[in-house]
Amino acid sequence: MADNNSSSALAQTLNQLSGSQKMGLILAVAALIAVAAGLWMWGTTPDYRILYSNLSDRDGGAIIDSLQQMNVPYKFAEGGGALLVPANQVHEVRLRLASQGLPKGGTVGFELMENQKFGTSEFLEQVNYKRALEGELARSVQTLASVQTARIHLAIPKPTVFVKDQESPTASVVLALYPGRTLDAGQVNAIVHLISSSVPNMPAKNVTVVDQSGTLLSAPPDNGALALDATQLKYIHQMEKDYVKRIEDIVSPLVGAHNVHAEVTADVDFTQSEQTAETYKPNQPPNQAAVLSQQTLESNSTNASATTGGIPGALSNQPPVPATAPLTAPPPQPAAAAGARPNAPGAAGAAAAPAQPAVPTSASNRKETTTNFQVDRTISHTKMGVGALRRLSVAVVLNNRTVTDAAGKMSTRPLTEREKKQITDLIKDAVGFDEKRGDTLSVLNSAFDSHKEVIPDVPLWKQPETLSMVKEGLKYVVIAAVALFLILGVIRPAFRNLARVLATAPEPRFPPGEIPPMTDQGGQPGYAPSYENNLGAAKQMAQQEPKIVASVVKEWVGVNE
Repeated sequence: MADNNSSSALAQTLNQLSGSQKMGLILAVAALIAVAAGLWMWGTTPDYRILYSNLSDRDGGAIIDSLQQMNVPYKFAEGGGALLVPANQVHEVRLRLASQGLPKGGTVGFELMENQKFGTSEFLEQVNYKRALEGELARSVQTLASVQTARIHLAIPKPTVFVKDQESPTASVVLALYPGRTLDAGQVNAIVHLISSSVPNMPAKNVTVVDQSGTLLSAPPDNGALALDATQLKYIHQMEKDYVKRIEDIVSPLVGAHNVHAEVTADVDFTQSEQTAETYKPNQPPNQAAVLSQQTLESNSTNASATTGGIPGALSNQPPVPATAPLTAPPPQPAAAAGARPNAPGAAGAAAAPAQPAVPTSASNRKETTTNFQVDRTISHTKMGVGALRRLSVAVVLNNRTVTDAAGKMSTRPLTEREKKQITDLIKDAVGFDEKRGDTLSVLNSAFDSHKEVIPDVPLWKQPETLSMVKEGLKYVVIAAVALFLILGVIRPAFRNLARVLATAPEPRFPPGEIPPMTDQGGQPGYAPSYENNLGAAKQMAQQEPKIVASVVKEWVGVNE
């Protein structure tokens, strides 16, 4: 009954307000509800992060369909160029979309060859193959961390049987890099060789790489091979660092880890040269020389002064018979000793006959030997090494030595000449010092400046973590401030005015015999009945209608029983 009385009193009070007061109260309550709802939505709205950006229309439509099926809220940003989802679902949604093969990307690969139609011409097949190859190469280039998107154009000439008419294929690459990212010379060369190795018969010089600003990245140096490239500069820098590390490692145990500083400058020769020499040595002795060829010619001949006479024919043309006379003739026998008579006809005939003279003959022998020796020749082909060290310049600074006296007071003193000489010899041996090569070494002993630059600490209110925490806390402070303003500035004054109106409302008067309306009996609103009013109305009713009162009391008694 108390609730009904309160609602009846509230309704009666609202009826007593003027039209402007009612309108103001309604607007205040509506504003309070709207602000409360807005604050609640603001506090519970998830933080959206970028899921994908720069999507093609085909990929964007497929991703939106998948998000709707997964009941994931999304919205667009950057004029529709980026798709946003709640921050706590970004990684999960990406993994689930990747399992569906989304996004497919703006380029097509060899999956284009899977949907070949029946009756496709050879020209269309070649075009599709080139498109697929361009797409696959673009996808490979896009896997680099600095490359956002890539487009590749291939110019593949038609094959021909004529060698003179054959042309090498060429390629053009357009790269869109992420903001703040760059590609060094090594990465550009990697892209060039990746593409040239993927297309048959394509040399690396036929690949052109351009970035989104129109800068030619694959341009060779102005003076070609005479200029130092990034690899050579890196080699020099690494060599100098190795020498510095050697010096510090060998000197630090003697003077302390932070009491030595070294710098090395290396003059490296990257000249590429080749030399071919052909030398001939003096003639060597025959027993040491190599025989190339040997030829021996030997001939024998015998000639007679008189020819044998006779009838020409086969017998007369025969060569003369060699003489058979002995070289030593026996001595003649004396006639007496022989017992022959001088007048004997046989002896006389024999003595009278003259002797035949011997035929004179001549013999000659000829022998020729020709020996050809191998010429002693030496051919040497020498290719000079690249990266030879021509000169080394070393500078070392040593700090003064710290000593402690008997009283425990610390002080510094310079190194002695003997200590400096020992350290200098160690440095020379560590770096391979060569005076003939023109190497130089400077060792300086001086006190180091102990004043260290103090880097001021970042104030607490400037630290990123603090700023993030303040932003998050400010969000709830604004919500609380608006709620307090509505409660203290709108609702509380409205209820105060309502209470003031209730306090100043006139107490209703009823004529004798009239029953005041009761809130629990559905009376008319317009005033707030109090206990005294109800008691007075009950007394008046008991006096005027005792039967009704008796029946009511009887009913109450029956209910209590």
